[in-house]
Amino acid sequence: MEQEQKIQKKAGYHHGDLRAQLVEATRQLVEEKGPDLFSVSEACRVAGVSTAAPYRHFKDKDEMLTAVALEGLLRKFQIMSEKVAGHPRQSMDRILALGHAYLTFAQAEPGVFRLIFGAAQDECRHEKLIDEAPRHYSFVQGVVADVLGREEIDEDVKRRAMILWTFVHGLSFILINDKAAVADVEMDLDAFLREIAQRVIGDLPALAHPLA
Repeated sequence: MEQEQKIQKKAGYHHGDLRAQLVEATRQLVEEKGPDLFSVSEACRVAGVSTAAPYRHFKDKDEMLTAVALEGLLRKFQIMSEKVAGHPRQSMDRILALGHAYLTFAQAEPGVFRLIFGAAQDECRHEKLIDEAPRHYSFVQGVVADVLGREEIDEDVKRRAMILWTFVHGLSFILINDKAAVADVEMDLDAFLREIAQRVIGDLPALAHPLA
């Protein structure tokens, strides 16, 4: 409720920040109710604008959700970049920082995280996210290559990056869906990340044959 009031207190808006206002209102509602229960009219109410206002910038509801998802991807990328940058190129701590950044974003913005990676996506949103995703995954591969001391992203680097991403991505959903208790094990995230990083980066033998 406080978040809604903060946006509604913005008396009058300029055309330049109307889009940003609506995207932020949409993001808040996605976090509060999930994308399936989001409505354009409610976003307008939260943003304090008329129901006709969104159509100056967005064709429909899904374009508003797409904007939230894309901006979420950019925030996730920024968090990962900043966390990794503080560690030496071949330090295992770069892998740990990358994992922590991924989990941090998922736990801080679970609604947006689900929106980005949800199965039930509009085709247009899905295509736009697919267009943006390679840059993010290439960054993960680059970090793995750095830690391994590789100059190129070869098939071995790709395999290790895929294993790491699979683990952290799955763990993110376990945490935001409150499923960790099912495992009946103490959740020490730093220890979990350190162990998987050591196994994948330190102990995994080099790939003998290229992936099919």
